[in-house]
Amino acid sequence: MNRDLVWRVVSVIELIVAIIVIALDLLIPTLVLLAVCAITTLARRQGVRSLGFKRPARPLRMALIVLVLVIGWSVLQLGLIMPVMNHLTGTTQDLSQYEDLKGNVSSLAFLLLASWTLAALGEEIVYRGYLQARTREMVGRGTIGVAVAVILTSVLFGLAHTEQGVIGVTVTTLDAIFFSLLKLKFDDNLWASVLAHGFNNTIGLTAFFLLGPIYGLW
Repeated sequence: MNRDLVWRVVSVIELIVAIIVIALDLLIPTLVLLAVCAITTLARRQGVRSLGFKRPARPLRMALIVLVLVIGWSVLQLGLIMPVMNHLTGTTQDLSQYEDLKGNVSSLAFLLLASWTLAALGEEIVYRGYLQARTREMVGRGTIGVAVAVILTSVLFGLAHTEQGVIGVTVTTLDAIFFSLLKLKFDDNLWASVLAHGFNNTIGLTAFFLLGPIYGLW
């Protein structure tokens, strides 16, 4: 059997495993899929560049651009997307898991650390790196393959946040699409989406720490 065909079949199996792990919320899905990613990447004899990690030519410039775009995205989410969804569904995003965050410095410090490690770095490796790479390997590396990879992994990312309710799933799915577009904007560089994810979480957590839960600007 052709070697490329073999790896495409393996990619299908990996995606099925990922869907099952996320849908059933097995252990901590991100950690489970990071382990699978490490094993299969080594089996393919590939390095971290295969996941999208590249050294940016101007890292500070990239970080500043990403930060500005994330601030704009946060304003769009709070000023339009979330309020409209709140009115349409009659519900709000479930943020009860952060109920102890307001005014709690130690909780903020812990969540920021977790956000930049398990969330920003870990989830970006899994969703925008590993799963998008496997989807492209299965579907193709052209425009259609990129589109399918972005949509599929974004939906999976949203489903990984079902504890936040319907609005939470929708918002995180849209976040995932935004992170993916930033990755593509910077020459398919995973560092762009890692930064975007980290900045996005930092803004949200800091706002919650200062003001409590925010469900929209109107």
